[in-house]
Amino acid sequence: MARGCTALAGLGHRRMSTPDTDDSANPVLVNATRSGFTESRHRGSVLLLATDGAQRQFGHAGCGTYPRSSLKPLQATAMVRAGLRLEPQLLALVTSSHSATPEQVSAALDILQGAGLTEHDLRCPADLPELPELPDDIVGLIRAGGSPSPLQHNCSGKHSGMLATCVLNGWSTHDYLDRNHPLQRLILSTVEEFTGETVTIVGTDGCGAPVPVVGLPALARAIARVAVASPDTAEGQVAAAARAWPVMVGGPERCISQVMPVVPGLLVKEGAEGVWVAALTDGRTMVAKVDDGALRALPAILAATLQSWGFDHPVIDRWAADPILGGGLPVGALTASTTLRDWLAEG
Repeated sequence: MARGCTALAGLGHRRMSTPDTDDSANPVLVNATRSGFTESRHRGSVLLLATDGAQRQFGHAGCGTYPRSSLKPLQATAMVRAGLRLEPQLLALVTSSHSATPEQVSAALDILQGAGLTEHDLRCPADLPELPELPDDIVGLIRAGGSPSPLQHNCSGKHSGMLATCVLNGWSTHDYLDRNHPLQRLILSTVEEFTGETVTIVGTDGCGAPVPVVGLPALARAIARVAVASPDTAEGQVAAAARAWPVMVGGPERCISQVMPVVPGLLVKEGAEGVWVAALTDGRTMVAKVDDGALRALPAILAATLQSWGFDHPVIDRWAADPILGGGLPVGALTASTTLRDWLAEG
């Protein structure tokens, strides 16, 4: 059993132990430098799958974790299997952790109204837009008398899709987040099918939805299956929608929405507490978990991975050295550690 994590053992369906709390043995993945001095270090683990499914890991990548929103492609797959039919732009929003741009909020409302529902049926918390890169939008919202709403929650696309799926199947909507609800049981069985793991721990995500603990290797296999899927399958429809509408999956200034269009066939999804998944149509897959949960570390990991896979583009370069500001000007950057880059180069 790997030290400092919820480790997996055996073959086929796997059961997980109670997590240890000591992850100090994990290697440094990302350095934060300011004015030439390394100010912070983010440790964690990375797991890669090759086109033939061969696995490599850096750090305790045998660990289990809550995938958080990186699980949304599987949740959306379960909804499509249950009959959810949406335009690609709207299906992409179901997989999203969006920034609550006007277009995204409108799309979530379209999903609800198409099912005869309203914002009041949502059970995700009320929130303000997640637009730190566009602060004037939030200032304008507040000045106009705007207030937090469930539609502006970053998971409202997923919740709207869940509700629409319930209506299609004649399931109750007031308790759609209950882990014993038919929808949540369907999602859990889909997760078990795609990961090959029996789920033994189910928690509550930040949006209120059930979220299982999943092993990183199993999460990688599941996302790879979505990424390589035929477009006539439910998971293939989900992947195609996210690739066609990356701006709906994140936001105009977000890393995932900027990188997906410049890497053919790339599917990327982030989750809270430092979890990211990325996969190509040829099966190459990366899963990363940052020990301290810092989402800011993940773009540099993604960029370094894509560069090691042979992709070269100014957008990737920009996220490989995400600027750190001082007085509003770049004075440093978040970059992948030398040890991580060396390990990636070995593959």
